[in-house]
Amino acid sequence: MPELFPFSDYWWLYAAFTGGVLVLLALDLGVLHRGAQAVGFREAAAWTAGWVALALVFNLGLYLYAQAAFAGDPRLMAIPGFDPEAAARQTALEFLTGYVIEYSLSIDNIFVFVLVLGYFSVPPQYQRRVLFYGILGALVFRAAFIAIGSVLMQFHWVIVLFGAFLILTGVKLAFSENTIDLEKNVVLRLVNRMLPVTRGFRGQRFFVREGGRLCATPLLVAVACLEATDIVFAIDSVPAIYALTREPLVVFTSNVFAILGLRSLYFLLGGAVEKFHLLRYGLAAVLVFVGLKMVWLDGVYDGKFPIGMSLAIIVSVIAAAIGGSLLFPKPPSEATAAPTAEEAGTARQR
Repeated sequence: MPELFPFSDYWWLYAAFTGGVLVLLALDLGVLHRGAQAVGFREAAAWTAGWVALALVFNLGLYLYAQAAFAGDPRLMAIPGFDPEAAARQTALEFLTGYVIEYSLSIDNIFVFVLVLGYFSVPPQYQRRVLFYGILGALVFRAAFIAIGSVLMQFHWVIVLFGAFLILTGVKLAFSENTIDLEKNVVLRLVNRMLPVTRGFRGQRFFVREGGRLCATPLLVAVACLEATDIVFAIDSVPAIYALTREPLVVFTSNVFAILGLRSLYFLLGGAVEKFHLLRYGLAAVLVFVGLKMVWLDGVYDGKFPIGMSLAIIVSVIAAAIGGSLLFPKPPSEATAAPTAEEAGTARQR
């Protein structure tokens, strides 16, 4: 079947969606949160629920629009047996499944956020600004990865390669700990070589002039490190969603909504992420599943493993991992609670 939303015909839909996202981000930073302030649990919960609700509303709108668009597309209606209602339902399910898997994988990012913000001792009132620009850059990188992936996925050997990579990544995730050595971070070293970095913060500013020369502040370095880590995460997440759908529009929009909700999710779960100690195994199982889907299951099911079954498997695995973490918490002697950014920074300064 040809691409349902070819960019050449639906470029305006991509542009409208991107413009809407930019408006939301501008309102977020320029109107709703102009001052430096810490984010409380209730505010984070409200924003998290809001982003999830917005994604679900968009999914409904996508379904309704797809019904009308597919029925009025002579290119698609000329295909024998094409059912616009079934195709619209499939598109909506693919978006929902992609959103669930990307949102689940993004929880892994939160642990890294805690480490990065803690390493640079970013005060709570500045964390919102750092994460805003970190996520803004993540949107740009994801768009680039998705565009490259849409071209590469036309080759069967690339699909097999991505599938094998996801299987190996899942196995590695199951048997390795979430660690990051910022002392050896290439981006951190690069910024230090290009610009002098102030020893302390200068409010919410990323650059200052001191002694007649331009200097970066620790906030800028923290943003750069977040961008670098997101590139690493994108290498896993973009192939994972392409295992579920080959529609770039669905891949792009589901990725964007997952990333938009990541900042509020950090403030909601940042201090308790280590309580979900079994989630790592759930995410590993999901990556192995989507990898197997690419290299084997799609072939068994005549080219397309049912998306409804994929959604049920992914949700069940993630729910079981979260539920198991809460029902069977780590013993106190083994639990290593993730420090808040302020606590980790204080410890490092000592």
